[in-house]
Amino acid sequence: MPNNLTPTEFLYGCSIDPAVLELRPDYRALLLVVEGINPQADARIADELIGQAEAHAAALLASTTVDQLPQIDAWREAYRAFGAKPQRTRNSLEALTRRASSGLPRVNALTDIYNAISVVHQIPIGGEDFDLYDGPALLTRASGDEAFDTVADGEPTIENPDAGEVIWRDGTGVTCRRWNWRQGRRTALSENTTTAFFILDALAPMSDTQLEAAGEALGQAMQSLGAAVQVSQRIAGAQ
Repeated sequence: MPNNLTPTEFLYGCSIDPAVLELRPDYRALLLVVEGINPQADARIADELIGQAEAHAAALLASTTVDQLPQIDAWREAYRAFGAKPQRTRNSLEALTRRASSGLPRVNALTDIYNAISVVHQIPIGGEDFDLYDGPALLTRASGDEAFDTVADGEPTIENPDAGEVIWRDGTGVTCRRWNWRQGRRTALSENTTTAFFILDALAPMSDTQLEAAGEALGQAMQSLGAAVQVSQRIAGAQ
């Protein structure tokens, strides 16, 4: 079912289950809807940002190990709180930071931009096709019978999350498993996306100022992808 909500209706309909905040009362999500993206726009900014991210990761890892970086350590603790093993299922920030030293993956302009900003600002970011979302987003703990549209062994498949796992979902099913580990196929960004939905996940010690700076950087990068780009946003969670 295509999303028929306005960006404002969608953003203020998004919610965080109190059961998630019981795990991490310091959790905040900066939610952005970006309209007016031109799929044919010159996306050279993605190359620039990827280069910045790879250099930043190299500088960070020159003096410390990945698991000791403050935000990655915080997310490892958050994963343990709902029973996930961070050594086996790495949060998206850790996975990208580890890969950046040898070169970040290239997917499409939208994904490349938010992956780069994730590494530079050391914050997990998820990106979805707004028009493919079924109603507002909900961050909750899984019952275990929700549908997650993904790929296994190269073939499309439907999986179920573990009971108690933290998931993002919409009216149809799971859009991202284990808070910010793996996004699904159904709402994935593509080269045809014209309206995107981004989730920026923050835990202490990240400040609200740092969270807002990451959102500002993402919004500015999106402005290069079309003359009619408009960005709407809202912070949900601990205030």
